[in-house]
Amino acid sequence: MIEAQALSKRYGGTVAVDALSFAVKPGQVTGFLGPNGAGKSTTMRMIVGLDHPTAGTATVNGRPYRAHPDPLRQAGALLDARSVHKGRTARAHLLALAQTHGIPASRVDEVLGLVGLESVAHRRAGGFSLGMGQRLGIAAALLGDPAVVILDEPVNGLDPNGVLWIRTLLKQLAAEGRTVLVSSHLMSEMAVTAEHLVIVGRGRLLADTTVAELIERVGVGTVVVRTPEATALRDALTAIGAVVTGVEAGLLHVGAATAERIGDVARAAGVVLHELTPRRASLEEAYMELTRSEVEYR
Repeated sequence: MIEAQALSKRYGGTVAVDALSFAVKPGQVTGFLGPNGAGKSTTMRMIVGLDHPTAGTATVNGRPYRAHPDPLRQAGALLDARSVHKGRTARAHLLALAQTHGIPASRVDEVLGLVGLESVAHRRAGGFSLGMGQRLGIAAALLGDPAVVILDEPVNGLDPNGVLWIRTLLKQLAAEGRTVLVSSHLMSEMAVTAEHLVIVGRGRLLADTTVAELIERVGVGTVVVRTPEATALRDALTAIGAVVTGVEAGLLHVGAATAERIGDVARAAGVVLHELTPRRASLEEAYMELTRSEVEYR
């Protein structure tokens, strides 16, 4: 369980994270989303005690991360895959972490196998690709068999097989009852991986909701309409405030109007319809609509 209560972190008068308050519950994958500069990484760093909020609290399993006598067993985090001694082998890196908590060497070998690095366990981490570094960072996060797993952009540098692997791993960790918080800019992955979303923009909490609720709340879906009288229907729909695009080959994409409303307008205008298909908005579209005014770097 992760709780962040009214976190505030300021740098030189500029608010990096402000007025964030949310809880991440066990048993589900929670996606942590927001534009570049929104405060995601800063918040994750505050959760694991690498940054200190100027106000508010962040707790892991009921207490600050630094207050746990065995933090690696409480929460494992991947915040920067490059944070590794490049002269050490993958196994030596994990073994050094394990020895700080009395974790046996057998667990080191276990997590190396779990992330697919057993064949390169004795290679220096400095020679790893970005994807291999990500896998090593995930191995370190899982080393203490923690109840909480925090991953910042874990699919960076992974090939399609690697992306599928991390997707399966996240779902498995949640199914085991762990608390999983993962940030990503890949909306397609979040749509099929996350059950819950925490979305921030300019350091403020924008949404704490499910994927389905966000899409319904933002309501940016469209209706596909096919008719041999496209121009007449476009004019009739525009008159009621609908947003209509495309009239080629008798196909219209209509926003700001339900399928039922479009059908009523077509009937009143005497227009024949050959297709009337509501298209549910994607997570990416809903996210873009929600964060439209929160993008700091355009």
